[in-house]
Amino acid sequence: MNSTQPGSSPTPATGPRRRAGWVRALRALLAAVLLLLLGPLAVLAFGDVDLDRPWYEGRRDAVGLAPEAATVPEAMVQVYGARTVRWRGAFGIHPWIAVKRSGASQWTTYQLIGWRSLRGGDGVVVSNTDEPDRRWYGAEPLLLAQRRGPEVDALIDRIEQAARTYPWSRSYRLWPGPNSNTFVAWVAREVPELGLDLPATAIGKDYLGPTTFLAPAPSGTGWQVSVLGLLGATVARAEGVELNLLGLSVGIDVDDRRLRLPGVGFWPADPGTASLPDAPKTDRD
Repeated sequence: MNSTQPGSSPTPATGPRRRAGWVRALRALLAAVLLLLLGPLAVLAFGDVDLDRPWYEGRRDAVGLAPEAATVPEAMVQVYGARTVRWRGAFGIHPWIAVKRSGASQWTTYQLIGWRSLRGGDGVVVSNTDEPDRRWYGAEPLLLAQRRGPEVDALIDRIEQAARTYPWSRSYRLWPGPNSNTFVAWVAREVPELGLDLPATAIGKDYLGPTTFLAPAPSGTGWQVSVLGLLGATVARAEGVELNLLGLSVGIDVDDRRLRLPGVGFWPADPGTASLPDAPKTDRD
């Protein structure tokens, strides 16, 4: 007996269609990830990542981006980033913050060291040094931000406070965070006057914690949404528009007329890093 009423059409097979839709979505996701991996793979193939030398044999000499503290009476803040060691350098950087108060004879650096957190200790390391611009075990650092002048002493106070209150100092995950990039991004959000524009290679910068999904961009010039650092988007004057998929970020920086590419960072790269413009005004200004 046919229960279909005259003039009616058969009920569509929604189950197979849904499964086909999920398959298409998974294929699109896989294609997007493979496309984003082209950047790190290109760096592995053609970049200057050293895959052979042990990390502890890498050079640690200064590269000349930081002046001698005693020769500069004013306060200064510099933020550096250098590729991490071995194959991980094709994907990401390790950043640190260097500060020098007015009249100080030494620099002080702030960074998060993962192995300290993994062993249950406080991973935030504060050190005094004469050379804050040393290579990171062979990798040459890039100067990401620089501020100097009489008002910078107040910024240093806030940087110190932000470093003390970093919430994941005893937690570390290489991917997707919290890691050393999460730490520097946290400080930058607490001190938006730094105007810090972290590159796409700062994997972990988008990690906001397990319960936070909306926050200011690290530069303080816009906003970002992020789910555990695995999926998100940033819209800001300094960063431009950036999308994050599984920690791999891609975007376009309209102000600086450059792309933000996974593995590559900024393209074209900055022509010079020794002198940087003043920080852009933040949304708090």
